[in-house]
Amino acid sequence: MNFAKLQATGNDFILIDARNMERDWAKLTQDMSHRHFGIGADGLILVMVSNGATVRMRMLNPDGSEAEICGNGLRCFAKYVIDRQIAPGPSLTVETMAGSRTVQAFLSQGKVHQARVNMGVPRFGAKDIPVVMGEPEKGRGEVDIMPILDYALDVHGKKLTLSFVSMGNPHAVDFVSQPVADFPLSEIGPQVERHPIFPERVNYEVARVLNRTKIEARVWERGVGETLSCGSGACAIAVVARLKGYTGDEVDIMLPGGELIVACDEAGEVYLTGPVEEVFDGEWLR
Repeated sequence: MNFAKLQATGNDFILIDARNMERDWAKLTQDMSHRHFGIGADGLILVMVSNGATVRMRMLNPDGSEAEICGNGLRCFAKYVIDRQIAPGPSLTVETMAGSRTVQAFLSQGKVHQARVNMGVPRFGAKDIPVVMGEPEKGRGEVDIMPILDYALDVHGKKLTLSFVSMGNPHAVDFVSQPVADFPLSEIGPQVERHPIFPERVNYEVARVLNRTKIEARVWERGVGETLSCGSGACAIAVVARLKGYTGDEVDIMLPGGELIVACDEAGEVYLTGPVEEVFDGEWLR
């Protein structure tokens, strides 16, 4: 089985043209993603046939679970299908579990080197994320659209202040005052991901505002662990920062794997821009 390895700001994925293929993808993802006994990756991305979009993307995490959407993965996906002429570029409509997303690719010498993804409109309702918040306050009724900001959560003896948003997948954003490199993410991240208030687990972002145009961050991804970069996580950080008045409509998110640009338009849609690179291709023998 042929595959390619791609990375987007250090978020690395194995890509397979699976349009005419049936496998136990959850088990295969676990085997292929292993960094010692497999290829090593933050997940497996499959190219599938779509009835309503140009092409369909499936994204599986290293633990075999399936992700609704992946911003960095969409950029890798666009490069893979355009460079291999599976679909014409430079613009694609990609079907995901979170709905269709448009990707604009930028080419150099006939190859995609950067892409801009329309990540859609963020959602803030507790049921959309989802997060279990308890009963509504008297008089609030059943309205579930207000942003949930600065929610206090005690995890492993550490007091966190979380803001929740769905970018098609669930995120809990935690703004801190100290450098993010000093935060005990490997200790706190797994506890937040699997906290009982998140019935479908959650992606956890630790972020520090440097100025109105730059934020540094680290991400603990659901089903993966800490990664060098997370596209939907960068979007979640930018959305919450804008809501809290920390930044304007565009901000650079500085992650361990590199910088991503996140912009919000007047309609509330969020756009993610960043580089993408193919590392190698090969053949899986098992």
